[in-house]
Amino acid sequence: MTGESEDVSGSVDGGRRGPLGEIARLFLRLGVVAFGGPAAHIAMMEDEFVVRRRWVGREHFLDLVGATNLIPGPNSTEMTMHLGYERAGWPGLFTAGASFILPAVTLTAGLAWLYVRYGALPEVEPFLVGIKPAVIVIIAGALWRLGRQAVTGWRLGVIGLAVGAASLFGTNEVTALLVGGIVGMVWLRVSGSPKTDTAARFLPILFQDSTAVAAGAAAAGAGVAVSTWKLGLFFLKIGAILYGSGYVLVAFLEGGLVNDYGWLTEGQLLDAIAIGQFTPGPVLSTSTFIGYLVDGPAGAVVATLGIFLPSFFFVLILNPIIPRLRESVWASAFLDAVNVAAVGLMLAVTIELARATLTSLPAAVVIVAAAVAFFRFRLGAPWLVGGGALLGWMASLIA
Repeated sequence: MTGESEDVSGSVDGGRRGPLGEIARLFLRLGVVAFGGPAAHIAMMEDEFVVRRRWVGREHFLDLVGATNLIPGPNSTEMTMHLGYERAGWPGLFTAGASFILPAVTLTAGLAWLYVRYGALPEVEPFLVGIKPAVIVIIAGALWRLGRQAVTGWRLGVIGLAVGAASLFGTNEVTALLVGGIVGMVWLRVSGSPKTDTAARFLPILFQDSTAVAAGAAAAGAGVAVSTWKLGLFFLKIGAILYGSGYVLVAFLEGGLVNDYGWLTEGQLLDAIAIGQFTPGPVLSTSTFIGYLVDGPAGAVVATLGIFLPSFFFVLILNPIIPRLRESVWASAFLDAVNVAAVGLMLAVTIELARATLTSLPAAVVIVAAAVAFFRFRLGAPWLVGGGALLGWMASLIA
């Protein structure tokens, strides 16, 4: 044996345990340069920790990538936790995850402070006017890619459209996601029986009139000071049930913070998403920005902790049993249904944000230019956001 062959844990370096300082340094560096979204992040990790450092074998790395889809939370961030766990157990898990998140939330908090201080000034507003349409294109691009992957049959297509329509009609996003996942799981598993039409029986649950509930929540939030703990619990709930891409976060934020509580406007939500695109690392660092807008530094801290903490514990608890979960046909069906339900939520929020944004000629020009840049020339999110900001600024000079 040379010490380079894989052991039973999947490590190719013979199971050596690296110091936590090494883990912190490597994942801090990754967090600084990790632009481009989860797929790009995971590609960077494969190059760094499979090819270059040989922490895990490629087959085991792919198993970990698949495992992240079985639990809620941001996929690429959870991959850093898996790799940290493989290298140094649970201390490595927490060190890797926190180090990867830290650059993004630090930069986002700084941008939030600048936004609160200067965001309403003419010098900043033209840039944000151009960025908002570009963000819609970014979300639409993620929607297109995830939709092609998630909708592998007509039943999944029906589930996704039903969840999206339910969201547009006012159903709570968490309810729509979970009901879509459970109903879809049952329907996919029993679809071979001609006597059972589970979807026909249960999908109407998603369309129950939730106007009274939403109105009551909005009335409760109107005119009442924001509770720091209520804000933290809101993001903790999101972190505990957020399946799919980080962009699905937009659907939950729009439904909860804009429609139910009234803590943000549609414009502020788009600003938060747009400014979040300037930072590397996980998209969920947008929660830091929103927390700061709603409740200052304390809000930024509790929102960040709330949305990321569940992922640490999900990875810690589920890592040992992931192989058995992946072999379960019911767990696989639930995952398929939840993924397509998440795509449906993204579709609904994209429609809502487009309605709120495309109200002027400059916005229309930016969204067309961003769409061409994204779909034709494959430019990444930082280029789209930067280009949108530039076009917005140029439009302000012409006006």
